[in-house]
Amino acid sequence: MSIRIEKGPRTCHDDRSTIRDFCFLGSGGDMAGHAIRGWQLAALLQLLFATSLPGAQAQPTAADAGAQGPGSPSANGSYFGSRLVPPKPEGSCQPNIGPMYQADAIVTGTDMRQRPWGFSQTLREVLVKSSGDPRLEDDPRTAQFAVHADRFVACFDYVDMMAAVPLHDDQGTSDRPHKLTVYFIPAKIDALLAQLGDKPWRGERPIVLPVLLVHGRKPVPYVLSAEVPAGEEQRSSFATAAYQFGVDVRVPSDAELRAWGASVGHFPSETLPASAGEAIVVGTLDWSETLPGWIGKWRMRWQGADYRWGISGVNYDAAFRNIVRGVVLAASGAGSPDQGN
Repeated sequence: MSIRIEKGPRTCHDDRSTIRDFCFLGSGGDMAGHAIRGWQLAALLQLLFATSLPGAQAQPTAADAGAQGPGSPSANGSYFGSRLVPPKPEGSCQPNIGPMYQADAIVTGTDMRQRPWGFSQTLREVLVKSSGDPRLEDDPRTAQFAVHADRFVACFDYVDMMAAVPLHDDQGTSDRPHKLTVYFIPAKIDALLAQLGDKPWRGERPIVLPVLLVHGRKPVPYVLSAEVPAGEEQRSSFATAAYQFGVDVRVPSDAELRAWGASVGHFPSETLPASAGEAIVVGTLDWSETLPGWIGKWRMRWQGADYRWGISGVNYDAAFRNIVRGVVLAASGAGSPDQGN
């Protein structure tokens, strides 16, 4: 938060989504006085900090704000003769908005600089999650709707990713990274899917279970498990990929791998029997210095059908997204894992 006192024409930024800048102007744009006494400034600072609420603030969309009159509460603040009172998060969103209709994006600040981009990115993710059709993410028709993604938004909120980091001064506080969570209106998303020739994925969603032999940059290969230290970052990457596609992932334990006979020296050449509701993907992930990047080859049996697909020249985040994407395509019935790869 910063307080800017200016003389001359009005140049203060009125950003109604966040309490950031404030200026004192008299009639005609001139300052009401050339100086503010110390006690007045201290009182104002106390007021600003007292009315600021740390953490996330749920906010309705601009469409909702447009329906309000000039004397009614603002979409981004309660009308109290100023814009200093932050919005109340309770009751801003519909209580029945499920996880398939919400998504996150990391943005800079809480103003309009990156909010439209965040809305666009989260709309793409929600269309994929709610339909089970990953091809919609890069569909040119989706890009057209993403330009006006705010039309489908119920509400949104921010979480300061550096909330635990103490501030030494106010410089750059508006440029802190925030997690923007956007909640979309389910009925509008379902209608949009119908326009795109798709429909919501209402069926049971599988748990992705990867069985991977990894040959990385370092010479010691390993089978990815829930315990192997070398796979810590990869397990986290898998969880992120699964969330983005609206499914769960479970990395097998060392004991499960031993029961399947899966080791560095003896890796399964065929698909493995899966429990109900699980999609076991067996494959190899090899680092190539010549590309450079990872080369992934996967195979899976799902509901009696065998699938093979892969990817090359990517980081392991993209490789794991490719695994989850393929499972979602097959499980939802939207297509084959290698479609639109």
